Amino acid sequence: MLRFLERLGKSVLNFLDEFGEISILFFKIHLHLNRVFRDRRLILKQMEHIGVDSIPLVIVIAIFTGAVSAWQAAYQLKGLAPLSFIGGATVRAVITELGPVLTGIVIAGRVGASIAAELGTMKVTEQIDALEAMSINPVRYLAMPRYLASLVMMPLLVIFANVIATFGSFLVSNFFLDISPYVYIESVRSFFAIGDFIYGIVKATFFGAVTALIGCHIGFKTEGGAEGVGLSTIRSFVISAASILILDYILWNLFF
Repeated sequence: MLRFLERLGKSVLNFLDEFGEISILFFKIHLHLNRVFRDRRLILKQMEHIGVDSIPLVIVIAIFTGAVSAWQAAYQLKGLAPLSFIGGATVRAVITELGPVLTGIVIAGRVGASIAAELGTMKVTEQIDALEAMSINPVRYLAMPRYLASLVMMPLLVIFANVIATFGSFLVSNFFLDISPYVYIESVRSFFAIGDFIYGIVKATFFGAVTALIGCHIGFKTEGGAEGVGLSTIRSFVISAASILILDYILWNLFF
């Protein structure tokens, strides 16, 4: 029993310690926001990497998310409500939950892990030490552009994913469930609420910030050569994905 409590206490202390380090990194990044215009090329490069390069993956995830949502909605509504409600049901589920959460987890796997791997490699090869030797602040030069790029591009990717998922839902409804385009669109118009859309975008902004923060933090703390970089990459994705799901629950309780 004592050993269990000792391990539990150690885990809690480690969590609080790491949470504190991530919070300090967050405030350090915000101290350098006055250099956004000067470092615009670094930020735009990261926006391209995080946003533009992620579009093919987001398209694949989103279109099948919408298609599966339509089939699932048809299964749930069968015998309970007319299938004409499918448009509204699927679109509302996509813009409030499926779009932001699935896109956030996919970006955490692609971008968050990439950030941890890049910064981790720079850390173990002493490139970050070289930047400090040249009086270049690693937080300003490495973390701030990635954080801002993720903060801006994640909501845009979620909006794009919502559109593609809606199109996937429309295709299934029209070609496989015999729901006319007019009925589908009217269902969407009847159930669509701008508050749901804003809620999804707010969540996406939080997810983008958390993904970049965790990736940068773990990258800066990487040790142990190539093996350490691999472990940091996995750890970044696992923590980011878990944080996204936890944040999703917290934000749902705050908004509704």
